Amino acid sequence: SLGLLYSAFTYHAGFRVNSGEYKLMGLAPYGEPKYVPVILERLIDLKADGSFRLNMDYFDFPTGLTMTNAAFDSLFGGPPRKPESSLGQREMDIAASIQAVTEEAVLRLGRSLHRETDCENICMAGGVALNCVANGRLSREGPFSGLWIQPAAGDAGGALGAALAVWHQHESAPRQCDGRDAMAGAYLGPAFTPAQVAARLDALGAVYRRYSKESLVAEVADILSQEKVVGWFQGRMEFGPRALGARSILADPRGENIQSLVNRRIKFRESFRPFAPSVLEERGGDWFDYDGTSPYMLLAVPLKESRRVPSGVDGQLQSGLGKLKIRRSEIPAVTHVDFSARLHTVNRQTSPDFHALLRAFETKTGCPVLLNTSFNVRGEPVVCSPEDAYRCFMRTRMDYLAIGDLLLAKTEQPVNGGSDDLPSFFEPD
Repeated sequence: SLGLLYSAFTYHAGFRVNSGEYKLMGLAPYGEPKYVPVILERLIDLKADGSFRLNMDYFDFPTGLTMTNAAFDSLFGGPPRKPESSLGQREMDIAASIQAVTEEAVLRLGRSLHRETDCENICMAGGVALNCVANGRLSREGPFSGLWIQPAAGDAGGALGAALAVWHQHESAPRQCDGRDAMAGAYLGPAFTPAQVAARLDALGAVYRRYSKESLVAEVADILSQEKVVGWFQGRMEFGPRALGARSILADPRGENIQSLVNRRIKFRESFRPFAPSVLEERGGDWFDYDGTSPYMLLAVPLKESRRVPSGVDGQLQSGLGKLKIRRSEIPAVTHVDFSARLHTVNRQTSPDFHALLRAFETKTGCPVLLNTSFNVRGEPVVCSPEDAYRCFMRTRMDYLAIGDLLLAKTEQPVNGGSDDLPSFFEPD
């Protein structure tokens, strides 16, 4: 499959299969697609209609314990990178190459399906549909008027399919399409009442202040404008791999050092990885070259030219990880090195609290965009409960935690609060 091909390159670049593919996608803009001819000549026979066949002589995943073999190694100048070792130009070029091939395969398949069916709309699911860069190109360059991607497009989404199958087959429920996005923001997880939140935080010895909804939003917007980092825990948890404003870590995207701070001191992850912008749905077209919506953070789109900053930098900073050091836009913390962004548009009806925060931040700063990343650290699941949120908050460099109608400041918490019984069984992903 196309997904297994991408996973083979994920493995070869030193990332974990089934969890590191998004890292490979994020690494791709740092490299050059120099291996595309090799991939198309040796590994995959990609037809004009998007159908393909893999040359299994280079892969071990059907019968062995590794994704690739010595023949694969010989094509790309050596064995797989050891996990956690330094990234080199080879890995960046490998990432750029398989990303380019994947995008081409998706575009060819999309065009072929359009010719065969004459359908104007397409729905996508499966792990490859989490490749937001390929999705963005299909949206911009493909033949379809409408594109909808299942928010939990990977294996987890199978649970929804199973539930719907039972509902239709055993409960005789009608199966119909009415043109609405029935996911309504994908907020399908648990929620906690104010009393439950307070009781659970009290049990941890947490110190908090209570606000009205309007006052909390205004206070958090002011805190964010001071380049502080806030954990945001509101309402029902998201279903799927993306934080959509219910279990999020938020920051001001205008800060030059925010990306490095959040990557290294809060998420404890690789410095090259980009962050996503959340923007008011009605203001997205003012900042990005895309006039549609992206409610599930599954499209990568270009930043508008008017929001970019000429770098005037030559030499080493224009290649490899040196690109990280260049300020390239008005919102550098959420602008990738190729001027793309994994866009999240925030709708007032489906995400009223997060929408209100973005509006308050825009009123305060003139910027309707926030850096939004999932509320967790590397290798751990996204926080679900108030206890999860407090413990993650206390073990990172987050400055504040907004949870329900409560606001917690790190400086007011007891020393080591909530960190005594942190789980230790999670490994870096």
